[in-house]
Amino acid sequence: MSSILTNVGAMQALQSINTTNRSLATTQNRISTGLRVANAKDNSSSWAIATAMRGDVSGFKAISENLALSTSSISVARTGAETVTDLLNKIKEKVVQANGTGVDTAKIQDDVDQLLSQIDSVANAAEFNGTNFIKATPDSANLLASMDRSTGTLTVQTIAVTGQDLTTAATGLNITGLDVTGATALADIETAIGTASAAAAQFGSVQNRLEIQSDFVTALGDALTAGVGSLVDANMQEEAARLSALQVQQQLGVQSLSIANQAPQSILTLFR
Repeated sequence: MSSILTNVGAMQALQSINTTNRSLATTQNRISTGLRVANAKDNSSSWAIATAMRGDVSGFKAISENLALSTSSISVARTGAETVTDLLNKIKEKVVQANGTGVDTAKIQDDVDQLLSQIDSVANAAEFNGTNFIKATPDSANLLASMDRSTGTLTVQTIAVTGQDLTTAATGLNITGLDVTGATALADIETAIGTASAAAAQFGSVQNRLEIQSDFVTALGDALTAGVGSLVDANMQEEAARLSALQVQQQLGVQSLSIANQAPQSILTLFR
């Protein structure tokens, strides 16, 4: 039946154009943003997962920056402890030398006193970002290392480091005023060397663990970022192909609507 009041063809063509225009708008938005899922409306589950993962990526970035600071602090402490150990070994050499015959013990004592002063200088200078693990009142810390979701609740993981007083004071190496001619000088130096070398070993172990953790956190952050991309990023090749197809559909829809709108005109021929 032909009608001048109801143009079914035009209505169908218009519906097709509206559908194409909505799809075209979606594709153009994906191309402009680079995202297939830009908000919860696009895909609620993927958006929720991606949002949580982005939060973790930000958290791991903060951890990575903190690890860099912690590594530097521990590196300074390790270097200081190793330097103190080297100085103690030099003092040990002087003490052994002082026990020989025909030696100038006064000169040796002066050298030892200078080395003892140098130990205190090193211990007090081994500070980074306000933290010193080998000064007279050494810092101790639980260094931020990672995040953990294994329990279902987000928690942080830390690496413990214990400071060690490596000054010559009684609370530290206990060698202040060391007398190179005393009966116990060599034993005192041996004990001090053991304390300093143990501290250096601890710092070296912690630094190694921090560096391994830093590499892991960086790799994990990259993996999470890639995972977020697979969830929400638009495939630009697919979107480009879809854009071309939709533009053709849009043009054809307009032509179809034009043809449908001309159909009632043919009814006039019936009355000529």
